Amino acid sequence: MDASDLEELARAVAAGDLTPHELVERVHTESVVDLGYAQVDAARGVRTGVSEVIYGAGKTAEQIAGIVAAMRDAGQRRVLITRLDADKAVAVAQLGCDMAYHEDACAGVVGELPEPDGNGEILVLTAGTSDASVAAEAALTARFLGNRVTCVNDAGVAGIHRLLRHGEQIARAQVIIAIAGMEGALPSVVGGLAACPVIAVPTSVGYGANLGGLTALLAMVNSCASGVSVVNIDNGFGAAYQASLINHLPGKEA
Repeated sequence: MDASDLEELARAVAAGDLTPHELVERVHTESVVDLGYAQVDAARGVRTGVSEVIYGAGKTAEQIAGIVAAMRDAGQRRVLITRLDADKAVAVAQLGCDMAYHEDACAGVVGELPEPDGNGEILVLTAGTSDASVAAEAALTARFLGNRVTCVNDAGVAGIHRLLRHGEQIARAQVIIAIAGMEGALPSVVGGLAACPVIAVPTSVGYGANLGGLTALLAMVNSCASGVSVVNIDNGFGAAYQASLINHLPGKEA
């Protein structure tokens, strides 16, 4: 159960369709479901507004399916599984987990994506086409969390006119996720154009001196543009989660 589920129950009580006692029964659940191999945080959605997300890398298909089942039994309507490769996704589905697999994002979604309810739009920008997998993870996560999302690919500073032609979208965005490998310059340029928060995502895309994304990470941390924050290398999920928190705070209307 997440914040939107709780709001629906509260509205049902206000409308007289649900008694206060029934509300308590629906909400009451063990805060932790012990599966032996995992301690599932069944009450995280009620506490924080977003239920636990499953990190698929390093887990077996059986473990992922078991965690999904525990979350669904606890009343969670939708579940996001990140870093899920295609072969493991097939194995999870064969275990009876009804899941939509998004190959471009290496992620699975159990349940339906919600209607967007954020204040505005999250704009996902990539410096190059090679950054697309990180952008796909960010975009899917943001949609899963109830945001309107627009993606612009291959708008890096090596051809800055490609970025400047999207000035209207940059001005309209409530939050921007700027994703870049190589020298990691994109977020600094975007930060000088945008009036909203910019979340920088360094990627591991680049030749040897990119050092697996470390060069881009350090460049972004050292950005002189105001309003730029940075997440970990290739962490599209983390950027989208932070962007969603910002987009759901009181702010300008779309």
